Amino acid sequence: MTYAPHQQRVVDEKAELDAKIGKLAAFVHPSNAIFQDLPNAEAGRLVYQLSIMNEYSEVLGQRIANF
Repeated sequence: MTYAPHQQRVVDEKAELDAKIGKLAAFVHPSNAIFQDLPNAEAGRLVYQLSIMNEYSEVLGQRIANF
């Protein structure tokens, strides 16, 4: 599908965000020793950040579906 430039920016933004989500999700995995060694408050912030990033990606996906 061909998108208008402003729509393509949204598609690109979602792709970049989803890549970051994948990396953060891998980092906050319980098997990651570095994550396990973080203070609870920082670990909680990272999990919260991941949740918000997922919500943001969902909104971008809805916008793209509406193009």
